[in-house]
Amino acid sequence: MHRPLTLNSTNPPRKRRRGAAAVEFAVMAPVFLILTLGSVELGYALNASNTLYGALREGGRLASQDWSTMLAPGETANDKVIQDIRNMLTAARIPGDKVTISIVAADGTSAGSPFDLEDTNNYLEMFKISAEVPYDQVSLLSGYFLKGQTLRASISFRMGRVTLVN
Repeated sequence: MHRPLTLNSTNPPRKRRRGAAAVEFAVMAPVFLILTLGSVELGYALNASNTLYGALREGGRLASQDWSTMLAPGETANDKVIQDIRNMLTAARIPGDKVTISIVAADGTSAGSPFDLEDTNNYLEMFKISAEVPYDQVSLLSGYFLKGQTLRASISFRMGRVTLVN
């Protein structure tokens, strides 16, 4: 015969729930772990994306300055800007040699074609600097959630020259 449960019962509620916490943990731990790792990986992706945009902004600023005295013999302005962007990314722990960087015309009939920063005919024309890097190159988690993805950034500028004088 089954006895009704009373406050003075010899079978307290705690004993009836033995093991329930372990089962709940076993169910929730993987969900919590996936959410945590996903948040960390998303943080890495956002940080790398912001770093890409920052390096491109600095590269565009360099392209808009009077760089004629900054070029090494045989170096083009495009090469200088691209190399400086790679150096900035490498300093920010993104492998600059794994990043694909391009400088192309941003508008008009020549949109998408290579843009020569040294060509005087391009003065006041719009150009775009773009960069892309495989996410696996910037993540500590080796792209567990974003495996096979590519981070891309691009910014458009107007070609002009600013000479800073004292």
